[in-house]
Amino acid sequence: MIVGSLAPIAFGLASIGSAIGVGIVVGKTIESVARQPELQGRLTGLMFLGIAFTEALAFVAIAVGFIPFTSPGA
Repeated sequence: MIVGSLAPIAFGLASIGSAIGVGIVVGKTIESVARQPELQGRLTGLMFLGIAFTEALAFVAIAVGFIPFTSPGA
């Protein structure tokens, strides 16, 4: 039997997942700018868009932790 709330676990997984995703997005942008410096402005805009989508998924995962779920037999 699980005792307590699973919301803190959901918060932790959401933050870890988004941190990994943002790190990958920023790292790939740095690699791309190193290869083609003339595209820095466009790549930076795309990077911020990717970061925004990644963080939005984390916020959705955190919001799911606040939804009260009941067991089917209750």
